[in-house]
Amino acid sequence: MTNPAAATREPPPYLAAALTGVIVLGIYILTLAPTTAFWDTSEYIAAARVLGIPHPPGNPLFVLLAHTWGALPLVADYAVRINLFAAVTSAGSAALWFLVADRWMRDVVTVKWARLAAAFAGILVGATSWTVWNQSTVNEKVYTVSILSTALTTWLGVHWADDAPGQHRDRWLVLIAYVFALSSTNHMMGVLAAPAVAVYVLLTEPTMLLKPWVLWLGLLLALAVSGSWTVLVDGPLEQQVVLGIVLALLAGYTVWRDASELRRRMFWLAVLAVVVGISLNYVFLPIRSAQFPAINEGEPRNWDALLQVLNRAQYGKPPLNVRQADFVSQLGNYLQYFNWQFARDWGRVGGLVATWLFSILGLAGGITLWWRDRRAFWASTTLMVTMTLALVTYLNFKYGFSYATDPGLGPVAREVRERDYFFVVSFAAFGLWIAVGFGALLQSVAATLERSLGPQARWAAGTPLLGLALIPLFGNHVTASRSHETLARDFARDLLESVEPYGILITAGDNDTFPLWYAQEVEGIRRDVTLANLSLMNTRWHLQQLRRRVTPDFDPTQAAAIWKDWKGTRPSTPVLTLSESEVDQLPEAQLLPPNSGLKFGELHIIFGRDTLLLSDLVTVFLIRDNLGKRPIYFAWSDGGYADQLLGATGYLMTEGLVRRLNPTPLKVGGPVVLNKGLGYVEMERTRRLLFETYNYPAAARARPSGWVDRPSQSILGLYSVIYGTTASSFQEAGDSALATRSDSIARAVEASLH
Repeated sequence: MTNPAAATREPPPYLAAALTGVIVLGIYILTLAPTTAFWDTSEYIAAARVLGIPHPPGNPLFVLLAHTWGALPLVADYAVRINLFAAVTSAGSAALWFLVADRWMRDVVTVKWARLAAAFAGILVGATSWTVWNQSTVNEKVYTVSILSTALTTWLGVHWADDAPGQHRDRWLVLIAYVFALSSTNHMMGVLAAPAVAVYVLLTEPTMLLKPWVLWLGLLLALAVSGSWTVLVDGPLEQQVVLGIVLALLAGYTVWRDASELRRRMFWLAVLAVVVGISLNYVFLPIRSAQFPAINEGEPRNWDALLQVLNRAQYGKPPLNVRQADFVSQLGNYLQYFNWQFARDWGRVGGLVATWLFSILGLAGGITLWWRDRRAFWASTTLMVTMTLALVTYLNFKYGFSYATDPGLGPVAREVRERDYFFVVSFAAFGLWIAVGFGALLQSVAATLERSLGPQARWAAGTPLLGLALIPLFGNHVTASRSHETLARDFARDLLESVEPYGILITAGDNDTFPLWYAQEVEGIRRDVTLANLSLMNTRWHLQQLRRRVTPDFDPTQAAAIWKDWKGTRPSTPVLTLSESEVDQLPEAQLLPPNSGLKFGELHIIFGRDTLLLSDLVTVFLIRDNLGKRPIYFAWSDGGYADQLLGATGYLMTEGLVRRLNPTPLKVGGPVVLNKGLGYVEMERTRRLLFETYNYPAAARARPSGWVDRPSQSILGLYSVIYGTTASSFQEAGDSALATRSDSIARAVEASLH
């Protein structure tokens, strides 16, 4: 049976969609990051390289896709290959959004070329909105894959609706469910299009809700992507009973409707689609984790650890009824991010004007769909509400990093960084409404000029208005681009090369650790250095990895010149001598008597507080097990951690970006000086690091808009502090030229911080 309407309907403009994707990809390639970046970029690039497991929920789909993509000989640099993966997936989503926009405008713009032009203009706005563009030029996270899966499922829903009723059409629905299940193993963001697709399906064919196999498909999909099916394995009895009742009722309805349904192909195809789609979470993660890849966060080797990773237990977020910030401020934070999207380079006034322009154009597009295609209106509105209001409610963020709060609130808990990337799909999808708005604008101009111009001329008269779509391209190209930024890679190399061979480097958080993971695992830089992260040392899995780590050999031929003549020996003892059971038995926190301390030879530790966290305890064990065997360093990014916790100021020697823990009290003399800002400084080694080893031009280069990502500017600021503060010591030593050089570098870095 064929659908006459479907048979005569204009086919989708696949060629125009592909051209749209190519143009968008070209923009992304021209502004592509040449290497890694801060935050999670390095973690995910390294995880792709080693086929590892990044932070919860593990993202196995991303890891497998990126690992496969990274094996393609596209360019020499691995980081660029993975950044291209982000660009291609995002550009692919633009092509799919184009198809959706064209289909939803069929009843808005009657002239094909005008409709295609309006669709391109709107999708271009979405693709060059600030967050979408910025996330598409470096693989910072997994969200470009989520944009792609959202656009794909939306297009598949539209395509399903245009197919003739029957088994062929039903298979599209099974494919949609499979993509949802599969995309959930990348990130749950990819599932958020499900309500919109469901609305589109039900408004197209409401009787789908009566088909048992469709109900089974929906229920199994919901259980799979939410993880609720695990209740049947080890959940509370009352939850098992509730779920059992739901399954029994659906089974009863299926038998009542048609018992043979359970034996038919569509039922088992639906089951297979969901099971295969979700399987990566429950197959890949535990199998790969048990092989101990270099990136193995959460170590989901067993059932309990797997559930903790999938449920993101590591983050300890409160229930939704306990708001981390008031809802009005959380919504206001979203609006702040929305205001960044259309002309962030043009300042407050220019950006606000652009925001109002495209907001009006987008809302006009939504209203136009209400009048011309009610089904598309409800589906697109559901998508936007899910990606904004529902997501704001669910994410329950603290006050935004830069969100302006009422002074009467006083100090408030804030997010450690800007979270605009969580809403990236809403910014891309808003391009659909903008496309329809452009189409309605062209239609309005053509209608106004109907009596004065011919059919083609009156439509052509409105096309200059589509030039508004170029505003985000020109209004975001400076700050959205990542084409010249290499600091994360250079900082990682500089920090690792600050450490003597086989040393232990204690770091603080994401930005002084993840780039080092990248440098070691992707570029092979100083893999002999053991990295201990203070934040992750509060987790058992990181401690177990420290305990079992086999230190790679130091290769002087690949190291910086400062270490090529190193004559030391490889340590024979493990970095952490605690056994596996001893690590598991360590307390989360330990109370101490007042003025407590420890002595390791001549090193006298005086604890600066009466409660030690797990990470503090392990820091002490690392000192105990390695003092005199391995050099121990604290990165300057740790701030005053070693001073405040250990009272170790008199034992800490600054050597460039790091501080070496000395086993005996330090004294001024020879190359050792006392600097007001840095404490004891080994000037000769610091000089060699600062001017012979570090890539300081990467830090000191001119940045037209300053350092865009304010939450990570402290890393850049380290260069200003180290070079600027050592200038006085060079001056006191009588080296005015070096002092001037240090000061000029510090000033150049400082210029990027404002």
